[in-house]
Amino acid sequence: MENRSFSRMGRAVGVIGLGAWQLGADWGDVSEADAHATLQAAGDAGVTFIDTADVYGDGRSEQIIGSFIKDKPQLTVATKIGRREPQTVENYTLDNFRRWTDRSRANLGVETLDLVQLHCPPTPVFSSGEVYDALDTLVQEKRIRAYGVSVEKADEALAAIARPGTASVQIILNAFRLKPLERVLPAAAAAGVGIIARVPLASGLLSGRYDEHTTFPADDHRNYNRHGDAFDVGETFAGVDYETGLEAVRRLRPLVPTGASMAQFALRWIVDQPGVTVVIPGARNAEQARANAAAAGLAPLPAETQAAVRAVYDELIRPAVHDKW
Repeated sequence: MENRSFSRMGRAVGVIGLGAWQLGADWGDVSEADAHATLQAAGDAGVTFIDTADVYGDGRSEQIIGSFIKDKPQLTVATKIGRREPQTVENYTLDNFRRWTDRSRANLGVETLDLVQLHCPPTPVFSSGEVYDALDTLVQEKRIRAYGVSVEKADEALAAIARPGTASVQIILNAFRLKPLERVLPAAAAAGVGIIARVPLASGLLSGRYDEHTTFPADDHRNYNRHGDAFDVGETFAGVDYETGLEAVRRLRPLVPTGASMAQFALRWIVDQPGVTVVIPGARNAEQARANAAAAGLAPLPAETQAAVRAVYDELIRPAVHDKW
C-alpha cells in the first residue's frame, strides 16, 4: 500500500482508506460482527486511515471503531462533527465543539482525536474566523490533534484551504465528479492540505454491480435520498441521475484493466489524480474491504484512459452536475 502524507498533520496514511458510514447506518443492516470483520480485513490489507462521523448510527460507527483500534497506534481515525444538531451558524461554537468532541472521544475510547472535520456545515461557517479560532483551541487543549472540513462545494473547500490551520479537506471526487480537479486539488497541494476523496464509487454505481432492476432497502439512502429528501442529493450517487449513471458505467466498463474490477478501476482513477491523499471507499463486509484495498496495487491508468473517462463525463455527466457543487 502506497503511503501519502498529510503535511499539516505530520502523518502519512495508506492511499486507500475505509469510509465507515456503512458501519453505522443508512446502507441497510450491517451487523456488529460484519463491521468488525470489515475493519479487520481492511487493516490486514494495509488500510491505515478510517473515516467516520458522530452522526453515523448516532455514534454506533465510532463505538465499533473504538473497540477495534485499541492497541493499534498505526491507525489514523478521522471523525466528523456538527450534524447531530440543527444546521445553523450559531451552533458552531467552542462550547459545542468541546461537547461534540468529548462525545466522540468517549465513543472512540481515546484521549485525543486524530482528526476532526466539520461535517458539511452551512456555507458561512467556512469563512468564520471564530470557528477556526475555536478549532485551534481544541488543538491547544489536546482534545484533537488536527482539524479539517468536509464540504459539498468547491468554494467551501477553497475557503477552508486558505486558513493556516486546516489540515484536510474531504470532498466528493470520482469519475462522475471532476470539478475538484480544476481548482480545489491544485490549491490544496500548494498549501499542504490533505485531500480525502469521499463517495469514490458514487454510492456503488461505479462498482458496476447495479442495473435498472436493482432495488435498495427502505433504510438505505440510495432509496430514500435519491432526490435529496433527507440531505444533500450529491451524497447519493454523487448527484447523478441513476439511469444516466448506469449508461456512463456501460461506457466506462471497456476501460477496466484486465484482472481488475470496475470498482477497483474507479478507485485507481482517483488515486491517480494529483493532490489526492487518501480515498475512502465504504465496505459492508470483509470481501469488499479487501477488494477496495487491492486497487492500490493496480498500475497507474494510461493517459488515453484518463482522456476517455473525461470524455464520458463531458458528454453525460457534466451538463447536469458540474456547476451544482
